[in-house]
Amino acid sequence: MIPTLIVLTGAASGIGKQLLVTFFDRQIPLILADLDAGKVEELADGKQSVAWVAGDVAQEATWLRVLATAKNMGLPISHLINCAGVIRPGFLEGYGLADIDYHLNCNAKGTILGTTLIGREMKNQGFGHILNISSLAGLAPVSGLSLYAASKFAVRGFSLSVAAELKKYGVWVTVICPDLVNTPMLDLQLGYPEEAKLTFSGPKQVLEAEEVVQVILGVMERPRVLVCIPESRGLLAKIAGTWPWIGELFRKSLEKKGEKAIRSRKND
Repeated sequence: MIPTLIVLTGAASGIGKQLLVTFFDRQIPLILADLDAGKVEELADGKQSVAWVAGDVAQEATWLRVLATAKNMGLPISHLINCAGVIRPGFLEGYGLADIDYHLNCNAKGTILGTTLIGREMKNQGFGHILNISSLAGLAPVSGLSLYAASKFAVRGFSLSVAAELKKYGVWVTVICPDLVNTPMLDLQLGYPEEAKLTFSGPKQVLEAEEVVQVILGVMERPRVLVCIPESRGLLAKIAGTWPWIGELFRKSLEKKGEKAIRSRKND
């Protein structure tokens, strides 16, 4: 599908920011939605066919402003890419109760709201593609990241469910589950060496945002419902999610590997 107008959340950082640069280069019309009003305005400043909406994606009003902006631009929304996300590692006995809303509001509710409101528009127009960023933590349990995993499980479950509903109307829904990516969220987790050690138990060479963007661009051209990055790690996550006891057999070795990787990164 040739993009006519892309709505992109979380454009101020990480994967979203890398997508933004890519779409700028291709001169694709954009609506940027992000809580960081100053950063988004700065990124959109002077760019033709680029609008921005500052607001919380967990609030209906933000998405209504996105729809109104698209109407003012006179373009149908061909793609919605939900990249907005947060993480704050913590064990059950340690995280604050406010952290529950912190994760679920942005990661889950924001994605669900956007998919719902823009998905209805796409259904009425008879085409569109929604891409929701989950995580391998949305496939397998990750101790120390229980709230993050819960929010990403929700994104995956919701996306797969509505994908089946919308396909017959010409609308694709894709859920993308990347492994650890070299973004500010990775840097944040280095400050939680105990809670985040399973995060760093994968390959020594973590994904770069550019790699994830290339996969997203490929999926935009040839839609699929579920995409893991890389697929090999996705298979392991699916096994651990289906049979959690298998993952428990390897927990100690994975934790040691993660601890070593964190120490190495901190020393670099």
